[in-house]
Amino acid sequence: MRIGSSIRSALFAAVLLAIAAAAYEQINISVSFAPPELPVYEQPLCPGEGYLWTPGYWAYANDYDDYYWVPGTWVMAPEPGYLWTPAYWGWGGNGYVFYQGYWGLQVGFYGGISYGYGYFGEGYQGGRWQNGQFYYNRSVNNVNVTNIHNVYNTTVINNTTTVNRISYNGGNGGINARPRPEEEAAARERHIPPVPVQAQHMQAAHAQQELRASVNHGTPPVAATPKPGAFTDRAVTPARAAGSPYNPPPNRAAVQPLGNAPVAQPRNGAARPDQPSPNNRPEPNRVEPSRPESNPPPTADPNLRPESNRPPSVEPDNRPEPNRNEPQRPQTAPPNERSEPQHTSSPAEARSAPQQQAQPAPMEAEEKKQQNEQPKRDEKPQ
Repeated sequence: MRIGSSIRSALFAAVLLAIAAAAYEQINISVSFAPPELPVYEQPLCPGEGYLWTPGYWAYANDYDDYYWVPGTWVMAPEPGYLWTPAYWGWGGNGYVFYQGYWGLQVGFYGGISYGYGYFGEGYQGGRWQNGQFYYNRSVNNVNVTNIHNVYNTTVINNTTTVNRISYNGGNGGINARPRPEEEAAARERHIPPVPVQAQHMQAAHAQQELRASVNHGTPPVAATPKPGAFTDRAVTPARAAGSPYNPPPNRAAVQPLGNAPVAQPRNGAARPDQPSPNNRPEPNRVEPSRPESNPPPTADPNLRPESNRPPSVEPDNRPEPNRNEPQRPQTAPPNERSEPQHTSSPAEARSAPQQQAQPAPMEAEEKKQQNEQPKRDEKPQ
């Protein structure tokens, strides 16, 4: 009986871890505009031994296209010796990429973001594991020493990170920090994704309309909770102020899912939404010789006109000889009447035709003059 109960418990724990891992993988996204600054809030009292502080952060909801605040909370470590690496946003070249937090034996890179309460941009100064028990640094944690005896007091002097409320790394106005060698090594170690209560905590925050940045303008009414999901607990602390007043952009670009993104360093190869695929890129200046235009536009180069469409009357070989006497010439139509009305020429040809047909005119006038003078030469005096 005990064996069956143990098996069921192990299976249930495996299912919960699978759910948490699925949530961990699905929220790797990229957003075109930066998240709000971190709000100012007080840390709730630690509920008991073994709880570690996980700071609040801004997450993004793809279904309503807005950031929302996930309150900071105290969470039991999944295993002794494991520490929490907070989530953070980092510029990926074409948008802000979200890197989910994780549990590990060492604290990894979290963008240089100063979340406070032990997380000042590098590592964690809020406590340490010793002989299987977690000891709290009272200088940065709200701990009741009556209930928790594993405490110490070490003043933290932050000389490496500028104290501000910026919530993202890189990009315009972001924190300029890169992973240290020990943080890169921590990224390659074994990790545990957010435990099920953390995933449920995030989903509950997602459903709270008042936690949306467009509603609270960077000042969430529930900034921290004593335990995950305890949004109505008396120990909940609201934000005292926003890092800076926040108003969402009027036109929010679409979100690009990124699949399984690395959690150690900012992504530099995110897909570019404003650039089409090379196979689908249009070619606006492509010339298609198989479909020539029957009537070229007026600006077309006259040298490219087909020779077969030029009127035969303007060819140099078809001009009449200037000195040839042709008595019947006056009965013929003038040059401007010999043009073929059925021929439809382009505007460029129409402009060039008068210049080509105007040359025979002086020659016909000369022939008429010769005809008029010929009788005078043949007349004999009476």
